[in-house]
Amino acid sequence: MSTFDDRAREWDTPERQERARALAAIIRTAVPLGATIRAIDIGAGTGLLGLELAPDVAEMVLAEPSAGMLDVAREKLATGRWPNATAVAFDLESDVAPGRPFDLAISLLVLHHVADTAAALGAIHALLVPGGRIALLDLDAEDGSFHDEGATGIHHHGFERERIEQVASSVGFTELGTRTAADIEREGRAYPLFLLTGRRA
Repeated sequence: MSTFDDRAREWDTPERQERARALAAIIRTAVPLGATIRAIDIGAGTGLLGLELAPDVAEMVLAEPSAGMLDVAREKLATGRWPNATAVAFDLESDVAPGRPFDLAISLLVLHHVADTAAALGAIHALLVPGGRIALLDLDAEDGSFHDEGATGIHHHGFERERIEQVASSVGFTELGTRTAADIEREGRAYPLFLLTGRRA
């Protein structure tokens, strides 16, 4: 049974790197970025998405619970290429916020790994300043075939977009919207990813 720690060293495939570049470009069109923005990448993994956006913001915090993934992210940061980025151990379900509140929270394929979606979105809401924004990417509802049999920690087979917006609204987000961000191709099948955006009132 594979874990994120086990897979960390082989995580940054060309496919995942290209996907992160494409999704970062979509986020740039969806939420305001700039030299005043303090951002957090929740469940950042090796930092693929967060580091693509680090040059667009004042500060990028890569927040990741897997020690193996965190090690790889910190090795990247040690090169000095991203001086405004840091990597911290952080579990959305149990840890206190890493530092002062953020202007923007991003994530990629994280929400379906959390059992209580409302609690997860509530925790993200609590990480943000008033007016802070989210740009969260996850799977559309699927039949369970996206993950292989060895995958661990899968609590949801994607989400219905209307439902995820309702849950986000229930924890205090406004100006909510979803859009198709990309497709992930696996064994000849396309699995759509949506981008959920919103704002803390």
